[in-house]
Amino acid sequence: MKDTPRSAFPHFLAIPTRWMDNDSYGHVNNVNYYSFFDTAVNRYLIDEKVLDIHQDGIVGLVVETGCSYFSSISFPDTVHAGVRVAKLGNSSVRYEIALYRNGDPLPSAAGHFVHVYVDRATNRPTPIPARARAVLERLMPA
Repeated sequence: MKDTPRSAFPHFLAIPTRWMDNDSYGHVNNVNYYSFFDTAVNRYLIDEKVLDIHQDGIVGLVVETGCSYFSSISFPDTVHAGVRVAKLGNSSVRYEIALYRNGDPLPSAAGHFVHVYVDRATNRPTPIPARARAVLERLMPA
């Protein structure tokens, strides 16, 4: 996904970096990239009203993640997180996320994570609710 343009993503979230995100090498530490991924996806789901982190009986648990790094991001950069759905299954969804620094046309990092939807009480996989599925389908490439 190193050469993936912004136009490949149907949804974006701007995330300002913070002073504390920089590590001793002067760039955003790698652990923060996963936080950017999680923030972009979950903010989308919350804004679309298909995720209530306190009340929902069905929740998505992250079961797989990965990230490739291409160029540094540093405070005070703004990260523009592009989100798309690469695969939508019965009870799981694979998101692809690319992180663009400021106005850069190509990503500084890109990765993925997989949510498996489970019953909160039993932790057993369950089908993705219809409303959530409709919202996720909007993130799929045409």
